[in-house]
Amino acid sequence: MHLFLFLISINIFSQNTEIYIGIEKSFSVENIIIKDFKAKTTDKFAIETANLIKEIVRSDLLFSRYFKIIEIEEDISNMETDYLLKKGNYILSSDIDASTSTISITAVLSKVSDNKNIFKKIYSSNYNSLRKIAHTLSDDIIENIKNVRGIATSRITFSNDSTGYKEIYIVDYDGENLKQLTNHKSISIIPKWSNDGTKIFYTSYRYGNPDLFVIDFTEGKIKTFSKFQGLNIAGGTSPDNTKLILTMSRGRDPSIYIIEIQSKEIQSLIHNFGICSSPTFSPDSKEVAFISDKPGNPQLYIYNLETKKYRKLTNFYWADSPNWSNSGKWIVFSGRETRNERLNIFITDPTTSRIIRLTKNEGDNEDPSFSPDSRFITFISTRRGKRDIYIMDIDGSAPHLLSPQIKGNSYTPMWSR
Repeated sequence: MHLFLFLISINIFSQNTEIYIGIEKSFSVENIIIKDFKAKTTDKFAIETANLIKEIVRSDLLFSRYFKIIEIEEDISNMETDYLLKKGNYILSSDIDASTSTISITAVLSKVSDNKNIFKKIYSSNYNSLRKIAHTLSDDIIENIKNVRGIATSRITFSNDSTGYKEIYIVDYDGENLKQLTNHKSISIIPKWSNDGTKIFYTSYRYGNPDLFVIDFTEGKIKTFSKFQGLNIAGGTSPDNTKLILTMSRGRDPSIYIIEIQSKEIQSLIHNFGICSSPTFSPDSKEVAFISDKPGNPQLYIYNLETKKYRKLTNFYWADSPNWSNSGKWIVFSGRETRNERLNIFITDPTTSRIIRLTKNEGDNEDPSFSPDSRFITFISTRRGKRDIYIMDIDGSAPHLLSPQIKGNSYTPMWSR
């Protein structure tokens, strides 16, 4: 069901593929030599752990599209620089000290041309955090070579009905470490990360009304955040994490409000503009994208917080679920250009209103959300029959199922910022 239609109804009833289509590709692909990650002992468990860490890092770097992986098993210490430069620009090596309780990675990243270390770092943790520290190493490699933030440590939250109820879950960006966060045995939906990744806001019917709850990872608690009569549905936090933009009805048609997270002071942001929903802040907090049915059918609008003026970006049969990229360059949304077509994913340039279709003729595709680096999109698709979470490149290429281990139907995925 369309999110916009759902909001109305509940208010009434209380491999390394590089295919680009001219959207953006402003980076070069580097060759990185990965030596075998060596276990410090000959213990079988330690060797298997070292191989697992190597495979996680390798997968992260390939997924980033920034690197081509060159694997060299022989000793390279006596190889000439000119020979190595034909193989790659950088060398990554690592020593692994692992037991069933703890793990330590000593990683060295060096530049072939001058034979100097870019960094030498030690990553230590308990064994249960193996994937996390491997992802952290991957992100450090990307940051030190490409000077951009990696996404290997990012996570995706979503609602899923595999227990018979809709509950809130999180999963790593690569589909591993699936965790159920709520057990309300009710309808819990539309989770939204705070901008700093310390909280997830979501709506639940746990107490009968669609109240807004918050999972606070810092405190390790789930608390009620907003329980006004009618809808309480989060749209996302401001970049400074001081404000939450949300859809509320308060006994009237759903519209857009802002709540100060600390004081809970409420401001009505958009009113007398039809039924409004699905707000998302621009990265500079100066504008808000949202959906309104003021023209008759739900359309995508932008509201400028300074000028108080509106701009309509779509003229579709149906538009829904916008999400603004961290780069500020794009807004992704789902919609139907005509009445008889399936739901698809589109992106639009909020400056020029240029719209590009990303999916076509592969089930219904909806609920999109950008990755932290604005280069990938997660979304829901019914192309396999049920509602699954997919990830694709920003131009719609290389779509793939996030994780086959996620059973049931999934809804409204959101990538952590």
